[in-house]
Amino acid sequence: VNLFNLIFTLKFHIQNIKVYMIISISRQNNKNWDKKNIPNLQGKTALVTGSNSGLGYCTSKALAENNCHVILACRTLEKSITTKNKLRALIPSAKLSTLELELSDFTKVSKKCNELVNEYENLDLLINNAGIMHPPKTLNSQGYEIQFAVNHLSHMLLTLKLVPLLEKIKNSRIITVTSLAQFFGKVGWKNLKAEHYYNKQESYATSKLANIMFAIELSKKLKSKNILSLAAHPGIARTNLFNAQRPNPSRVEKFSLDLFNPLFQSAEMGALPQLYAATSSKVKSGEQYGPRFNFRGFPKLSKTANSALKISEREKLWKKSFEIIQEYI
Repeated sequence: VNLFNLIFTLKFHIQNIKVYMIISISRQNNKNWDKKNIPNLQGKTALVTGSNSGLGYCTSKALAENNCHVILACRTLEKSITTKNKLRALIPSAKLSTLELELSDFTKVSKKCNELVNEYENLDLLINNAGIMHPPKTLNSQGYEIQFAVNHLSHMLLTLKLVPLLEKIKNSRIITVTSLAQFFGKVGWKNLKAEHYYNKQESYATSKLANIMFAIELSKKLKSKNILSLAAHPGIARTNLFNAQRPNPSRVEKFSLDLFNPLFQSAEMGALPQLYAATSSKVKSGEQYGPRFNFRGFPKLSKTANSALKISEREKLWKKSFEIIQEYI
């Protein structure tokens, strides 16, 4: 998804990414998994956050094309209705429901989850896809830095509140979407309100590191409930995430974009890793999937940031995050 990954790679860690690419290539076989491999999802229900554009829209469309009932969770009801109408025009038989989900406010997330639990009997798939990137310093309704709050904390709250629906289906799945920015995130969790300083790239990377750490830790905690927790990243895909947050890129950002434009893949390709994680019979809980060559390609098992593999750091993040959201659960 993220131009941020591209810029950081250009500035600081191009050699590391090359290593990750080599490792990734060495682990692959020749089979290219794509939308044609998605099984019939008749009778299944999925909730996709950020379903009105980019990866979320492509994911919702692919699921709907394969007979899945998709709950289109968007920031506003208007966006959700527009997305439903757009998909219905393309897929007349699609089973679609609208949902307004404001992830910048824990209270609203909690209230909406209560409504979902009352309205639906179960849930097969939860795809934590929505995200924001590189805004000016902004705090959510509870005073937390907006990227960490929306990308991680609100999705953790959403997930934990919806476990009662997910646990009614054996081997239901939770897919948390992260990015290559996870490799540049920082542990410590001591500047969550941007009270000491604000660096938009660092805050974004830290939120994406939190995503993968949450997905792995969640897989451990839900093992007894037969709920799978997986992560996926899109590599570098052309979506409106960057432009939506900052329509006027700096010279360095524009130069990087032009220079590495050939590496970008479509949003449709970028959505394949999360679709694979959501629908393939070959996945295992706790795994992460991304493009074959990390930047682009068909989905394969992906390397995880070293920080996310440290049990103690995952436990610290879980404890800190739970302390923040527990009153809303």
